Parts: sequence; C-alpha cells; structure tokens
Amino acid sequence: MNTSTEQEETVMHPPRAREHGAASTRTALIEAAAGRFGRYGYDGASVRDIARDAGVDAALVYRYFGSKDALFQLVSTNITLFDPLLEIPLEEVPAWICAFVTRGPKDDEVPHPVLSVLRSSSRGEALDRFRDEVTEVFTERFAARLEGPDARLRAELLAAWMLGTSLLCKAFRTPALDNAPEATLREHLHAGIAALLCVAPSSDGGGICYCGCPSPKAG
Repeated sequence: MNTSTEQEETVMHPPRAREHGAASTRTALIEAAAGRFGRYGYDGASVRDIARDAGVDAALVYRYFGSKDALFQLVSTNITLFDPLLEIPLEEVPAWICAFVTRGPKDDEVPHPVLSVLRSSSRGEALDRFRDEVTEVFTERFAARLEGPDARLRAELLAAWMLGTSLLCKAFRTPALDNAPEATLREHLHAGIAALLCVAPSSDGGGICYCGCPSPKAG
C-alpha cells in the first residue's frame, strides 16, 4: 500500500480549490495537463499525475472536464494560441510567426497541435476537430483579412507553413532547422510568409502588395 506516500503528497500539494476557488483550480489542471500530455502523450499521462501536478484531488478532473479524454482534447487540439493572428496588423504577422517558430514553447511543454492529433486515443475524431478548427481560424477568419486572389488558399498555405515548420523545429528537431542561426531562419521564414500574405508577381516584373507593406522588385 502507498497510503503514507499519498498522504505525504497531499501535504506537499494542498488542493488549490480550497485556496483559490474553481477558476484557479481549472486553470491549474489545464496547465498541468498540457505539461503531462506534452511530455508523455495521452497514454503516458494519468489523471492522478495531472491532479498531483496541479495540487488538487483527481476527482476534480472529472468534475471540471468530465473525462481524461475531454481534458486532453481541450489542451491539445484547441488552436486558440493562433488567435493573435486574427487581431494584429497584417504587417506584423510574419514577425509573430517567426517568433512562434523560433521561440515558442517546446513540444514537451505544450503539445504541438499536429502531434496531439496523432497521440489522441480517438484519432479520427481528433483529426476532424483539428480540421474544423484550422478551417475556422485560417480558411474563414484569417482569409477574410487578406486582399487579392486565392485568399483562402493562401491562408491555408500559411497554416501549413507555420505548423509544418514548427513541428520540424520543436518536435522532430531536424538537423538543418535545429542548427540554423535564428537570424537566418527568421530571414527565410519572413520571406515565405510575406509572399503568402501580400505579394504576387505583376506584369512589369515588380510586385502587387495587398496589405500596404513595401513590395520588393523581382530580381
């Protein structure tokens, strides 16, 4: 029996619900779940471990979220972290994405959205949900901010560029991306993102800018 150990853990991690209320407890569980799922995946993270990291009783996971699967879906496939792209000026989007790719949280801190789909216990449902969220954020809402032709396609290409690059950088750590100087990586990222956002070839060899930023001449 591990009664004494469990009692010690309870003393070390007093339930936050009693100290800070339901909102703080829920936040603590979400943060703990993100860390556990990010490090160990769905199967390797137990409800008990998540609750212990949050300093609360495991029963509160079910009270606030209904199930371990529901908590996993909340912290792993929710792409609200990309909401700033819907608010910041378009000319700031390349810098924001560059910062996300080069300085954002590692996969063992916050689960990468793509890997979270693969780790899900119900992969088909997770895939459908992820596609719906990408469609809402990028294909519909972000595309509405873009001028010029093929706005929806360019918005989805932006999502693919960002998610794919961040996946290789943070989770797989492929050699060229992992070893590239940050300034060099940002330079190439910025050029590709800016092209998707606003620059298209024109008949005179220059460029057409749809968002008002300087449009470089073709070399």
